[in-house]
Amino acid sequence: MLSKENLETKPSVCPLDCPDTCSLFVKTDTKRVIEVRGSKSNPYTAGVICNKVMKAFPDLIHGANRLTHPLKRIGPRGGDQFERISWDNALDLVHAGITSAISKYGTQTVLPLNYAGPHGELASGSMDRRFFHKLGASLLARGELCGLVRGSAYTSLYGTAPGMPPEQIRHSDLIIVWGNNVTVSNLHLARSIKAARDTHGSKLVVIDPKRTRIAEQADMFIQIQPGTDVVLALAMAAELERRGSHDSEFIEKWVDGYDSYMENARTHTPEMVEEICGVSRKSFDQLADWYTAGKIVGVSVGNGLERGRSGGSGIRAAMSLQALTGNHGQLGAGVFAKPGNSFPKSTARLQRPDLLPDGIRTINIVDTSKVLLDKSMDPPVKVVFIYNHNPVITHPDQNRLRRALSQDDIFTVGADIVMTDSMSYCDVVLPAASHFEFADIYASYGHQYLQRAEPVIPCVGECLPNTEIFRRLAARFGFDEPIFKETDAELMDTAFVDGDLRLGGIRPSELALDQALAMKTITGEDLILCDTVLPETLSGKIELFSHDLEERFGYGLPRFEAVKRQFPLAIISPSSSKRTNSTFGGCVLSKGQEEVEINPVDAKKRDISSGDTLKAHNERGETLLTAQITDAVLPGVIYTPKGTWLSASQTGQTVNALLDADIRTDIEDGACCNEAFCELSRIS
Repeated sequence: MLSKENLETKPSVCPLDCPDTCSLFVKTDTKRVIEVRGSKSNPYTAGVICNKVMKAFPDLIHGANRLTHPLKRIGPRGGDQFERISWDNALDLVHAGITSAISKYGTQTVLPLNYAGPHGELASGSMDRRFFHKLGASLLARGELCGLVRGSAYTSLYGTAPGMPPEQIRHSDLIIVWGNNVTVSNLHLARSIKAARDTHGSKLVVIDPKRTRIAEQADMFIQIQPGTDVVLALAMAAELERRGSHDSEFIEKWVDGYDSYMENARTHTPEMVEEICGVSRKSFDQLADWYTAGKIVGVSVGNGLERGRSGGSGIRAAMSLQALTGNHGQLGAGVFAKPGNSFPKSTARLQRPDLLPDGIRTINIVDTSKVLLDKSMDPPVKVVFIYNHNPVITHPDQNRLRRALSQDDIFTVGADIVMTDSMSYCDVVLPAASHFEFADIYASYGHQYLQRAEPVIPCVGECLPNTEIFRRLAARFGFDEPIFKETDAELMDTAFVDGDLRLGGIRPSELALDQALAMKTITGEDLILCDTVLPETLSGKIELFSHDLEERFGYGLPRFEAVKRQFPLAIISPSSSKRTNSTFGGCVLSKGQEEVEINPVDAKKRDISSGDTLKAHNERGETLLTAQITDAVLPGVIYTPKGTWLSASQTGQTVNALLDADIRTDIEDGACCNEAFCELSRIS
């Protein structure tokens, strides 16, 4: 039994790959995390956190999968045979494996394979980037897996200006949630929406292929065929013009590229919306009515859109409606995106890209498996360093990636908090500390509050923070420059612009632990695009035609491109209520076979009943799932959550085995995880 005398409650921050970045209270017995609850230090998250964080964090940190000592693989790749080794031995093995490959192929033979992982500025990209830059390793384009398409679509319109903070949605009289399952992926936006409806009687429109919980609460739900959002948005732009609902004064002052954009939009009709999007004329007209009547319209466009072939176009077109109707320049009017652009980061000082030798190549993270299997690549990739990432679970074409990581001639190093499916392919595994075991500073991508956290428990076993792991590696490789010896506090201060007024004269490393610092303008005003914040584009306006996207991808204007179906059922793999991406996938909360939601029409065709075990399969792989029949999903579309670990599937494969890694988004060459197709078969 725990002694109450030993219990302490300390402030912290949730670091997971989620826009909300909640403030936390963590109860410990000085050595173990006992309980995690929400704190009100961050006024946006205001003491409310998701169930998965409350239930799964203690299991993640102290459960059976926790890595506590360095390990060396002694069995086959992808297996569970490892032996404990010392840190000195581990660092020696890493040094030997990397230097051996470099002696044969050069420094670019090394590929750091990491993604979001922990969202702290230090853990997600500081000493690690310095190490790999100094080493001369291949660069990794990470955003193509998730996030870059949405970010690039936003930037094409507004540049690097910060978008509307989510709290401002409380001032909107019409709220449009487009492809964002907020109750699972953006919890506190749902609270702000409720506040707007309760206080102002705001109308809520949800546009989504699935009738989500927020859709069930909406005043209007538009159930759209996956990947067709750009058609609806362009047709709506044309319809609003026909109704005289464009704001000509705003357009004249703030919009560039209007004529070419509308020439393109006018080719899209309500009839096309019915045929391609599956949206009735009645719903289309009602949306146009409400858009016209709305005086303060706020739009949230989720990451769901970017996971399709026309994802960039869909996001751009949905956001552009706000510019056409003049819904910027006041509280509650605008696009709820990129408030994180308000943080005065100094990323180059923190990560030091100046250390890179000339001519270093960049590899798209989505191409990882293809690159590892490519025997003609010069130089080949012979070293992979996996950290802050679980690629076996999160990359498309899972089986191809597993084949790539199974090659005996590739030296693979891993660093993680727990023994993930990806760590099982590594030759050396380094135990990483959880965010409850080190200090970091958190600049959210989903809101404008800066937060800092200190460790609440000592490091479990021999685990080390990412910063310390790469300090030791730098020392082992003979990198003795002062930048490889900076403390975590020094790194925090380096991460932000010296003396920026938005920091209020506080050094980042000294930010109060029980306080979230709101980023506003330099003069302390609320962030309001086209008022206190100006578009940071070449024209100084919202650019509906993107010269940059036209030059790089041929998509100066949004357009729709259908993907041919090889199988009858489209797969949508949304976020899970049990996990944040793949984090918590090895916890008790995520145990058991994953479910798949299927429309009654499709179930009847296949003689499927709820609770049946189904095989989802295509030419790339197969996985077993439990049937859940519901009319919340459209005929021809199935839903099964992403982030499931291999142990939860009887086939040793998850839905990612079915996803196509070679179909790419219209802009930025991103992963099209929602442009995959399969068949379902009932297992007798």
